Amino acid sequence: MRAEIAAQNDKYMKAIELLKKRLNWQDATERLDELNALTADANLWDNPQNAQKLMSERNILAASLSDVTDLENQIVDGRDMVELAEAEGDEALLAEAEVAFMNLEEAVSKAELESLLSGEADKNDAFLEIHSGAGGTESQDWASMLRRMYMRWAEKRGFKVTLLEEGIGEEAGIKSSTLKFSGHNAYGWLKHESGVHRLVRISPFDSNARRHTSFSSVWVYPVVDDTIHIDINPADVRIDVYRASGAGGQHVNRTESAVRITHIPTGIVAQSQTGRSQHQNKEEAWNMLRARLYELELKKREEAQGAVELSKGDNGWGNQIRSYVLQPYQMVKDLRTGYETSDTAGVLDGDLDGFMKASLAGLNKKDDAKE
Repeated sequence: MRAEIAAQNDKYMKAIELLKKRLNWQDATERLDELNALTADANLWDNPQNAQKLMSERNILAASLSDVTDLENQIVDGRDMVELAEAEGDEALLAEAEVAFMNLEEAVSKAELESLLSGEADKNDAFLEIHSGAGGTESQDWASMLRRMYMRWAEKRGFKVTLLEEGIGEEAGIKSSTLKFSGHNAYGWLKHESGVHRLVRISPFDSNARRHTSFSSVWVYPVVDDTIHIDINPADVRIDVYRASGAGGQHVNRTESAVRITHIPTGIVAQSQTGRSQHQNKEEAWNMLRARLYELELKKREEAQGAVELSKGDNGWGNQIRSYVLQPYQMVKDLRTGYETSDTAGVLDGDLDGFMKASLAGLNKKDDAKE
């Protein structure tokens, strides 16, 4: 086998080994056998909540194992095809087989990234909050640009986005916005976007065309599904009803249907205003509150394990995770991973995968090194 193909084959197979280690392959296959037996029980749906939990775990585990097995088979089949073409001396077939084999690189890289999304809530949907920082119109306009950026990213991935709450700026942009992203691994992909985002540009609101720096914060929380139970003492919350605000149109209910729930012990506030009724907004606000409390519990666990937690400091200098510089040069740089690109227009149009992949890879680099 040619040296280049042999080296690539070694690389692929090492990736497969790593994927199996991350999945705890032996334990995972045994667990799948156990789940298959449990879900085949005729009395399974006597307890619908438990049945849904088991089915969800089984389907996710089965898909993960199947993806790795299918990829390994593709690698072996591709290698065998190359060897067969070499043995027969068929140069045309060999060239075709080598191209097909090398093209597996993208599939292997994708599988490696997906395997990093193995956190407790990574598979869940996600709530994403955007808050403008100090600076009035400048920061509010930047907050609206961030909202569009994440909505465009979701559109490219095929995720559904629901606007739950929004505070409109006095002159332009938004003061705040809460979005719900629905799709497989939505929280896993978005969770490292939490932090302060900094924009440097020539302000479109400055008649003297001066350069301005603006800040807005982004916080991401996992949607709590039926497999996760969060206890909230009713005495610990305050529920307020208020009139929905916004730019107008059919999506804003102008009656006093907006709901704000405050969790007094933690100070966490969850609110929804875009539902068609007070009941819908109240339900969504409760969902957001449970998500925030669950995310808080996850962070506490990470701290207990010695993980580094991003500090939710002031929405300004010294706390930013990413800089978007449009003037005097073009550059978007993540200050945690060092990943950067000069394609600022692409990033603001939702091309965020490079940043997300760098965050995921960096988070797991130490664990892989230990293995």
